[in-house]
Parts: sequence; structure tokens; C-alpha cells
Amino acid sequence: MKSKSSLSFLKLALGCIFILNLSSVDLKAQDLRVEPPNWWIGMEMNEIQLLVHADNISSYEPQLNYKGVEVTKIHKADSPNYLFLDVNISEQAKAGSFEIKFKKKGSKNLGFDYELKSRQKPAEDYVGFNHTDVVYLITPDRFANGNPKNDVVKNLKETKVNREDNYARHGGDIQGIMDHLDYISDMGFTSIWSSPLLTNDMENSSYHGYAITDFYEVDPRFGDLEQYKELSKKASEQGVGLIMDMVANHCGSGHWWMEDLPFGDWLNFQEEYESGEEIPTSNHKRSTNQDPYASERDTKLNNQGWFVSTMPDLNQNNEFLANYIIQNSIWWVETLQLHGIRQDTYPYPDKAFMSDWAGAIMTEYPNFNIVGEEWTTDQVLVSYWQDGVQNKDGYESNLRSVMDFPMQMKIVQALNEGNEGWGNGLVKIYEGLANDFNYAEPKDIMIFPDNHDMDRIFTQLNEDVDKTKMALGLILTLPRTPQIYYGTEILMQNSDKRGDHGLIRTDFPGGWDGDQINAFTGENLPEDKKEFQTFLKTLLNFRKTSDAIMEGKMVHFAPFEGVYAVFRIHDNQTVVSFLNTNDESIKVNLSRFEELNLDGKQFKNVIQASGFNWGKELQLQQGFSMYKSNN
Repeated sequence: MKSKSSLSFLKLALGCIFILNLSSVDLKAQDLRVEPPNWWIGMEMNEIQLLVHADNISSYEPQLNYKGVEVTKIHKADSPNYLFLDVNISEQAKAGSFEIKFKKKGSKNLGFDYELKSRQKPAEDYVGFNHTDVVYLITPDRFANGNPKNDVVKNLKETKVNREDNYARHGGDIQGIMDHLDYISDMGFTSIWSSPLLTNDMENSSYHGYAITDFYEVDPRFGDLEQYKELSKKASEQGVGLIMDMVANHCGSGHWWMEDLPFGDWLNFQEEYESGEEIPTSNHKRSTNQDPYASERDTKLNNQGWFVSTMPDLNQNNEFLANYIIQNSIWWVETLQLHGIRQDTYPYPDKAFMSDWAGAIMTEYPNFNIVGEEWTTDQVLVSYWQDGVQNKDGYESNLRSVMDFPMQMKIVQALNEGNEGWGNGLVKIYEGLANDFNYAEPKDIMIFPDNHDMDRIFTQLNEDVDKTKMALGLILTLPRTPQIYYGTEILMQNSDKRGDHGLIRTDFPGGWDGDQINAFTGENLPEDKKEFQTFLKTLLNFRKTSDAIMEGKMVHFAPFEGVYAVFRIHDNQTVVSFLNTNDESIKVNLSRFEELNLDGKQFKNVIQASGFNWGKELQLQQGFSMYKSNN
């Protein structure tokens, strides 16, 4: 029988032998990371830059032997664990796989199987969302749980699901969205914008998706890449396009590269991060991008300050990181056959880079579309970012669409305050729209009643159903690209705790087994919510068929006695939306609109089974009403 000390010595000896054996092998193939993991032939971007990561990879010599493909330059990083390879893919290259070898004298060679794929469709067939669409914004963790088996993934940091905690994961996933594509399509939505579905391997509160820790991986709690592709394919078959939410400004602090950054300037304020000093946060002074008097300090803090300590700010002035972000975006467009991109926090990264980023994507896909988030209520500042605007500083954004925070604010203000006094109430909407001359193309601006970062519109309008109908009805009438947040159709609210993001992103009823209310089917849905759902569904589906709303010119008349009228006119079709903010119906003198030559035309109510012949006056119901004429 051996003594305890003999056994301990034996275990130690065996352990040393095991370690020596590992070191003689040097590196295993699975330790080698290459991004992007594949590319395509026939791309406009036929020169790509591969990020290669493995222990001490800079001491290896890369080699590949594939006709039409050549490594033109090898870049070493500050970290010995990275190489950046410039690769040219010529017209002679054909679709297929080949091995990229990494050789080092005295060490085992490493290899990575790389694939060049054939494109699924030509670049011009990637048609982006536009003003004919209505976009449905979904927070996937809170929409529907189609596969409870992926709720918890043990090798990730956050492993709990708790629907009672507004900031925990609730289990919604890609399968949940796919399961309800019929509902989305039948409601009349033509595009889905999902908040990010990529891996957020963070300690907590990672359900929202904006702290990405792997830019090429679908978060396994949402599903996998094949399911993401399937979502895009099945949605397209239903006439619904897929818009991907991307983040160029920052990553999550749990990103795989954070423990081994390739360069000393990969992050903004990287020196402070690595030394453990306090890291400056963003001052959120987005106007420094346009301000001719802005100080360097203010500009730097907006563009380089971190949002929070868990979201490191990426330095797009590093050329290798800039290439990485651009290639990543194009990779996802091509992989998922995307209908568009929504870019988060657009004015925070380096603005010259954002022009290059959008320009590269639009060069690759000339009929595509991107919408940028610029959370400012100043129309002039928003218009600065739209492609085609003649900016005084000469800046060209290459960005077709921007989010209409100014009009969203004006609609809420107008409906919440009385019409007494100069410039109050509905006049704010009227004058706000008069400023559309700032935009190169108003119909490409994305209008919305609410989103995942602000109070629900029903809450903003103090849970007044008539006001909420007026807000949604107007939004769907204007020359804009509308976006509607999931649950708005059933009057979801967060009135008990305004500003609470977890509550704003409440679970959609019916998305989980055991839900007592099912808004997808209408089971046990309260009548007021069901009625509003029908109201919105009717408007959405009418809008899809209306040439006047899609392509017609707009004429609006200054608000009078609490009534605002907006007309859309195309050939023989006229659509008029009335907002009556009075507490009761009111008799409207139609002679105010005589310039439109509508006398004698038959108008039908879009919402209700009623109509009237355009004459001298109209008894106008309280709230929102829409009429159409086809003669």
C-alpha cells in the first residue's frame, strides 16, 4: 500500500508529463480564431482583412494555395497573439474551401479551413426597407419563448431566467419570433427590426443585446446562426423583411478580446482601462459633430467617452478595427439576406468612420437602406446625418434614413397640451412638418410613437386611448417610414414606473406557455386592447394598398378650433386624416379646403362602415378619423 506522500508525488509527476505533452503540441486547431469566418466571390469588396487570433500567432508564417486568392500583406499587432492578413480575391477565384496554414519552425503547424461562397443573389436585389414599409420593433427576450430548452446555457455567465425580474432574462428567442410571423404579417407589418441577437456574455442585465461579446456569434439563448437565417427566409416568404440592429460604437466588457487587446489604441481611453484608472464617460453632447464652436474636449468626450463601464468604447480611428466593423456588417447582410440595418448610437463614433462605414455598405448594396439612431429633438441636427443634405462643413453621411425624434416629441406635446395660446397644441405638429425642407427626402426619415428606450406611447399620452389613436393615425399618414414597437398595438404601458427600461420591455402576453392572456389569438385580451389592436391592424393594412399615402403629395391646413387635417393626394385617390382634439364631435366647415376641389366626391371611412359626400360641412367625430376617395 502506497503512502499519501507517494501518491501525491505520483500525481504531480503525471501532471508534469501531461503539461509537457501539451507544450510539445504547441497549439490545437480549435484555439485558432479567424474573422470573418468566410467570404464570397463576386463581391465589390474583394480585398478583405482577416483577423487571426491564437497564442503567439505572430511568430507563425501564414500560407495559402488557392487559385485567385492571395495574401498581399501581413500585419503584426502590438499583441503577439494577433495577425491581420490582407487577402485579395480576384475574379478568377471560384467558390470552394481551402486551408490557410500557419507554419513555425519547431512547432506543429496550425490550419484553418476557409470557405469562399457563391452569392445567393446579385447585389442589386438587396432592396432595403423604405417608406412603403411599416417596421415592427421587437425586444426578442420579451416577445415570445419558442424554445424553453435554450433559456439557460451553462457555459455563459448569466444562467438564470426570472420573469419577475424586469432586468433578468425572460427566455424569448428567435423561434418565438418565427412562431408568430403570421401574426406580424396579418397585422400589416412589412419589416421586423429586432434588437441585437448576438452573444452578450455578461454577468447580468444582458437581455437587451447591446453589450456584444462576439460580433460573429448568435447568442445561444436566442438560438443559432441557422435559426437566424431561417427567420430571415421565412419572414421574407411572408412578405416581411429583416432589419438587423448593429452597434459600431462599443462592445460588451465581456468581449473575448478584452483580455488580450490587439493594439494599444483598440479602445478609446484604453490606457485608463488597462491601468485601472477611472474611465471618462460620454458627455452625450452629440451636437459637437456639427457645432462650429465646439471645443476639442467636448468633442472628444462625446466620441470617445464610454457609455458605461460595461460598454468599452471602440476606437474606429484604428484602421484595423475600422476594417473589422465594416466587414462584419457586410458579412451579416450577405449571410442573412438582410432588408436593412439599424445602427445604434449613430453620432457617438467617429463621424468620418461612420461615413466610410455607410458608404462601403451602400456601395456593395446600392438599393439597400440603413437607419441611424440620433436621439435629438432638433430637426436641423437630425437632417445633418441624412445623405443628400448640403452640409456647410461638406460632410457626406451616405446614410439614407435617420430616426425622427423631433416629430415624435412634437406629436406627444401637441396631444398632451391644450390648443390655447400661440404655438401650443396641434400647431407644434403643423410647424414641425413645415420644417421638412431640412431633409433631403422626408419620406426616408423613420417616424415612431415609441421605442425600446422610452416610455410607451400609451403612457406618454397618460393612457388616453383617443390621443393614442390620433398619434398612430397621424404617423401612418405622414410622408415617413413608420416604426411601431411591439405591444403598442395592445396599449402596453409602463405608467407605474416611467423611465424603467425593464418595464418598457414587458413580456408580450401569450408569448409564454401558461400566459393567461394571449394577444396573438385574442384569448382573454381586454376589450379596449382588442379594439385598439383591430384599429391599428385596419390602418396598417389599408396603408399597404393606398397609393395616396405611399406616393401622394401631402397638403395640410393650419389647425383650427382643435382640428388638424392632413391630406395625401395621388392621381384620383385622396386620403384625409382628421385629428379632433375636442372633447366631443364638432361641425367642420369644409369650404376651408376648397382649393383641393373635392366637392361632390364620395368619401368612405377607413376605420368604420360609414361615409359622406364632400359638401359644405362635416360632423367630425372626436379623436382620429381617416377617409378615402377614389374618384
